[in-house]
Amino acid sequence: MNNDTRIEKDALGEKEVPRDVYWGIQTQRAKENFVFSPRRVPCGLIRALGTVKKAAAQANADLGFLTADQSRVIILACDEVITGKLYGHFPLDAFQGGAGTSTNMNMNEVIANRALEILGAPKGKYDLLHPLDHVNRHQSTNDVYPTALKIASIYALRELSQGVADLQGALQEKEKQFASIIKIGRTELQEAVPMTLGMEFSAWGQAISRDRWRTFKCEERLRVVNLGATAIGTGLGADREYIFLVIEKLRVLTGMGLSRAENLPGDTANNDVFVEVSGILKAMACNLIKISNDLRLLNLLGEIKLPAVQAGSSIMPGKVNPVIEEAVTQVAFQVIANDGLITQAVSRGSLQINEFMPLIALGFLDSLEMLTNAVKIFSQHIRSIQAGESKCRYFLEHSQTIITAFVPFIGYEYCQQLLKEFQGLPVTNNFMDFLQEKLGSSLVEKVLSPQNLLSLGYHQKDRIC
Repeated sequence: MNNDTRIEKDALGEKEVPRDVYWGIQTQRAKENFVFSPRRVPCGLIRALGTVKKAAAQANADLGFLTADQSRVIILACDEVITGKLYGHFPLDAFQGGAGTSTNMNMNEVIANRALEILGAPKGKYDLLHPLDHVNRHQSTNDVYPTALKIASIYALRELSQGVADLQGALQEKEKQFASIIKIGRTELQEAVPMTLGMEFSAWGQAISRDRWRTFKCEERLRVVNLGATAIGTGLGADREYIFLVIEKLRVLTGMGLSRAENLPGDTANNDVFVEVSGILKAMACNLIKISNDLRLLNLLGEIKLPAVQAGSSIMPGKVNPVIEEAVTQVAFQVIANDGLITQAVSRGSLQINEFMPLIALGFLDSLEMLTNAVKIFSQHIRSIQAGESKCRYFLEHSQTIITAFVPFIGYEYCQQLLKEFQGLPVTNNFMDFLQEKLGSSLVEKVLSPQNLLSLGYHQKDRIC
């Protein structure tokens, strides 16, 4: 040992730990064992776990299992974890075995050593305040870790829900702004019947409104927690009064309507709720891909003008690419991939535990964070979209498929006759001009007006044949 380290002991023996860190021997072993990626345990999960530890300390103090001094300094240390002040002392790789035990041990050691420091005692003075006997009293990784993950997820889900609401608002603003711009609709990448550009944005807004509703409602699926279950859901090793009290403490600290699972062994062994909510995130990702791709196509056609945010080429001057749409699409791909990982991890849990909680946590919180950032950026981007009115008008006027809109007014046979006549002209160019010549401007303007296109069907009295 040198002046830069301290010695700590566990059941496996002794180990040097850096003197200036708050973690201890259990974290040091995990740090050396799990070296798979640059990904660390998500900050949101660390903060939520700090909140769970604070609730446990409050409950244990109320029931006399911690002294006033012990609970005071543990709670102060928890507060520093919750604010993110101590995040640098959580160095573990996000990929780790043990169902999250290493992260829980990391938390216990950081809180214990910071609490000892507040007391004026040296780090590692565990006979005074112990990571397991005091910080982890009446707890197991198998109940505090899933509980913390649900709390972190709810916080993230609320932020995402606000972002989705703003994205819906951005699309609805464009719906109103472009309500009078008539264009040709397309199916199977072919010209179809006329619509308004506003209607196109309205359709996307409606899809996002469903995402908004789903994200709002699915929070309730995460409010049921297994805190107090300890190792396998039997509560073994925990005081009975603590099991009921700790949920109350956590509910107050978070302001969330948390409830203890009715079947603690079932909630400890099975994590299907994360698959359920991840499926909702996947549905949102699918909508974002669809909207992004549609915007790229309309920008290519010139019917909309996407905002230029950066130069598009290192060799082609003046080229601008739809980079926001491309980036949002890639985020959505990753969310869909995460859903597959979460599905696999949840399904591979064995008997009374899920060993793959760290991967569930990483994928789930990753998806929530990426989607939140994506919808925020996308909302700002969409608000800057401009309509390419001249292109919309051009494609409309030259599309023979607009004849479909006249079928209810002049009949199928006459429409077919007009098409045949137009196609037989030596120069076939502007179909709209041809229709106005044959049917009169008043009828053409009426049939292709925004009011008629938005009226959901036609009135029988308007038929002229």
